[in-house]
Amino acid sequence: MDDKDFLQFIALVKGKTGIDLALYKEAQMKRRLTSLRMKRGYSTFVSYYEAISKDQSLFYEFLDRMTINVSEFFRNPGRWTTLEERILPKLSQESSRLKLWSAACSTGEEPYTLALTLKRKHLLGKSSILATDIDEGAISKAKQGVYMERSLQDCPNDLLQKYFQKDQLTYRIDQEIKQAVHFKKHNLLAEPFETGFDLIICRNVLIYFTEEAKHELYQKFSRALRPGGVLFVGSTEQIFQPQQYQLQPEDTFFYKKTEK
Repeated sequence: MDDKDFLQFIALVKGKTGIDLALYKEAQMKRRLTSLRMKRGYSTFVSYYEAISKDQSLFYEFLDRMTINVSEFFRNPGRWTTLEERILPKLSQESSRLKLWSAACSTGEEPYTLALTLKRKHLLGKSSILATDIDEGAISKAKQGVYMERSLQDCPNDLLQKYFQKDQLTYRIDQEIKQAVHFKKHNLLAEPFETGFDLIICRNVLIYFTEEAKHELYQKFSRALRPGGVLFVGSTEQIFQPQQYQLQPEDTFFYKKTEK
C-alpha cells in the first residue's frame, strides 16, 4: 500500500508539474518527502499531494525539500580559483562574448559567484549569464540578491567589501552583479536546452538522480556546449568515461567538449 501510494504521488506530481520524481534516487527522495509529509500531518502521499496542489506555500516547501537548496558563494574555493586562472582565460580567447549557464542554480549563490569572478577578470561586460532552477521560490530569492553571512564565508574579502552592502544580519549584492544574471525557471529533466554555451556549471545536483537520468543529462549538456566549451561539475560528480559524451578532462571536475 505504501509503495502504491508513493507511486501514485509520483504520477500526480508529474502530471501537475512535469517533474518526474522517478528520475531521482528513490530511497533518498522517499525518505526526505516522507519526513516532510509526516511533519505536515498527512497520513498518505495522495492526501499530501492534494494539500500541496491547493496551498502554494506547501508546494514551494515541497520543491525546496526535493531540490535540496543548499548553496553558498565560492563553494569549494579551489575549484573557483581554477576557473578564474585556467579555464576562463582560455574560453575568453576563443569567444568574443562568453555565453555561460548556471544550471540548477538554487538561490543564486553560484551564478553570482560566477559574475563576481568574471568581474575580477574584466570579462563581465563581455559575458551573458543564464541561471536556471526548477524551484520558482528559489529563483525569487535569487533575484532579491540578499544573503545571510553563512552563505558568504568563503567569499574573498576584497569582493565582499566591494560588492556587498551589509544590512544588520544580511548582505545585499551589488546592482551591477545582480543585473548581470538572467534567472529563468527550467526543468533539466524535461525541457530542451539552449546551445552554444562556452561554460555550463552544474554542481552537486546530479548526485540525486538515477544513473539513467545522469546519462541523459550529460548527453544534453554536451550537446549544449560549443566545441571547446567546458562543463564544471561538483566535487562528488566525477564523470567516468567522459569520452562517451564527447567530453575530455580539462582539470579536476572540469570537462571540455571535444571537436566533432
